[in-house]
Amino acid sequence: MTTLLLLRHGLTEMTGHTLAGWTPGVHLDERGREQARAVAGRLAPLRLDAIVSSPLERCVETAEEVARGRDVPVQIDDRFGECGYGEWTGRPLTELAKEPLWRVVQAHPSAAVFPGGEAMADVQRRAVRAVREWNERLGPKAVYLVCTHGDVIKAIVADALGLHLDQFQRITVDPASVTAIRYTPLRPFLLRANDIGGGIANLIPPDGEAAQEGEDDAMDSSDAAVGGGAGTA
Repeated sequence: MTTLLLLRHGLTEMTGHTLAGWTPGVHLDERGREQARAVAGRLAPLRLDAIVSSPLERCVETAEEVARGRDVPVQIDDRFGECGYGEWTGRPLTELAKEPLWRVVQAHPSAAVFPGGEAMADVQRRAVRAVREWNERLGPKAVYLVCTHGDVIKAIVADALGLHLDQFQRITVDPASVTAIRYTPLRPFLLRANDIGGGIANLIPPDGEAAQEGEDDAMDSSDAAVGGGAGTA
């Protein structure tokens, strides 16, 4: 059972009104730095076997805050980089909303190809491939964090839930939120989505012997708890 924590970067001066994309030099603002410190504090009790980041500054700065005080370096993986928005990069969202492509992005993102940029489907493919490779590299007992971008996280979650990419706009990913997925041999389990507060008890992998206490021996890590289960109780 490999546990993946997906962390969206903190706020920047462009977040929410301008499509930053791969614009260079977009750093966390003071709000974003505070968010990064807060989420780092929340995750401090959790062992992390790796910390991976998009190459963009706002993600690296967020990931570095999580890595502070840990003997775990931040590793860069370009496959977790932002969608290549091409000619849309750096433009106000209110302006982009008037473009014909906007409706495609909203209703049929699997068909969206940004002018001079990437197809949304290609973004999902590269990000999911990266997750699979990190899972394999780190092993079934690992807990690791990837700091990346909203659309990338939504695409990974859609894949984990078995959703068509056209449904990924139903998923919300706020700045500095944590989304957690546990990968088992049979299926992934979404543990948390868009989490901006609370404890981290259910993110700690269960101890092998304790995990079986009170459970049917026939159940394995890939089995879903019929009736909902008792959580971390």
